[in-house]
Amino acid sequence: MKLFTTKQIAEIDRFTIENEPIADIDLMERAALQITGWVVQNFPAEQKMIAFAGPGNNGGDALAIARQLADLDYQVEVYIADLGKELKGSPAVNLQRLKQQERVKILNISRKKDFPRIQSTDVILDGLFGSGLTRPLEGFAAEIVQQINNVSCQIVAIDIPSGLMGEDNSGNRPENIIRADYTLTFQFPKISFLFPENEQYTGKWEVLPIGLHPEGIKQIPSDWYLIEKEEVKKLIPVRSKFAHKGTFGHALLIAGSYGKMGAAVLASRSCLRAGTGLLTAHVPHFGYSIIQTAVPEAMTSIDAHDSIFTEFPDVSQFTAVGAGPGIGKKSNTCKALHELLIASDIPLVLDADALNILSENKDWLKELPANSILTPHPGEFKRLAGETAGSWERIQKQRDMARELNVIIVLKGAYTSVALADGRLFFNSTGNPGLATAGSGDVLTGFILGLLAQQISPSDAALAGVFLHGLAGDLAERQKSANALIAGDIIESLGAAFFELR
Repeated sequence: MKLFTTKQIAEIDRFTIENEPIADIDLMERAALQITGWVVQNFPAEQKMIAFAGPGNNGGDALAIARQLADLDYQVEVYIADLGKELKGSPAVNLQRLKQQERVKILNISRKKDFPRIQSTDVILDGLFGSGLTRPLEGFAAEIVQQINNVSCQIVAIDIPSGLMGEDNSGNRPENIIRADYTLTFQFPKISFLFPENEQYTGKWEVLPIGLHPEGIKQIPSDWYLIEKEEVKKLIPVRSKFAHKGTFGHALLIAGSYGKMGAAVLASRSCLRAGTGLLTAHVPHFGYSIIQTAVPEAMTSIDAHDSIFTEFPDVSQFTAVGAGPGIGKKSNTCKALHELLIASDIPLVLDADALNILSENKDWLKELPANSILTPHPGEFKRLAGETAGSWERIQKQRDMARELNVIIVLKGAYTSVALADGRLFFNSTGNPGLATAGSGDVLTGFILGLLAQQISPSDAALAGVFLHGLAGDLAERQKSANALIAGDIIESLGAAFFELR
């Protein structure tokens, strides 16, 4: 699914109004009905609704929702913030309709002492400011937000929490942003909702469709996407009846060192679950019996060193090569990794210690084979790319780095982002906090490697791998709970994830 900046969403709104065609007031009514329907499903009519409306379209939405809820016998109060701007256009029409209805208490607030008494059982509807905000709130607007945040009742934000911007909030003022329990956004999630630092403002967010014109969505270009099931279905080839193990490639996984053979075991098992025809696990000499016992389906290449990675077999016999889980950073290992970069003419999958070695030898990054896949967590990415002011700046660096190096960068976390070499960036829609467990990243590395070995393109392997890894985590979470989830549970649910995809 395409994602858009707030300016682009405004363009799609205008396109819809002009080409559906539909009047602005009617599009606002349609959006308000979606919020009203959600409120009715989640709150009984006995709970009082307190709506705060600003001077723009977000305030117009709040006024329309208030009228619709009053028609359904909800007790509603509306407080219009006097911010020196008169309501115009559709918001003014909705105010007039609300007055004519004569079922809602309407008050203007222009001073802090005008702020109403609100009970803990009431529900606040935040319609002060929408997604068009371009600078931090200040003055009386900021005071209202702070007053709302001090109330101990549930807050529902209309489209976006007031004070939050749709993309970059690095220069914003946290104390002047609504901290909602729920955010009900229209048609598309705002990009800022996908960043961890903004969860405290959005709470649980849901996307409500409002019928924006599909042609407008198609025509307006975007480099931002959300990875969803229907798209991933197309990335996994259907297997031929006459296929054999040679059809599905041969993966080489370089992993493990003394005390870290678990990483090699997890990545190997995951690689096989991805469907690779053959897997050779290259491990230190002492790890031979561990791999042969724990992963009997894998073949083993044995390093000359007892406890670390110092060499590798001829890579020309493999369709995909991965390295990093648990290999450590000894000098011999660093030397061997550098030699691997030079020897490989196919994309590599690099994670964990391979990335840490690269972060200490940044000139080697230029030697990465084209379309290699790097899978850092935020700490590893910081070591590779440097400090950033926030998630917006971090994904800009992620995109720039992917373009400059002609690689794919998978930045792990909630809504894992995948930056392709062509500048597009995809956010993942699967996964849960249970994936924040030791070995989860090793499972992802092995799984992407297993897909890549089957001659699936590097970009498709990264996107499908991230989605299915998260989906397997979701399926495992239903049985094990997020608290009890371990990396092995993700591997055991990968088969079910493929079934779910089909």
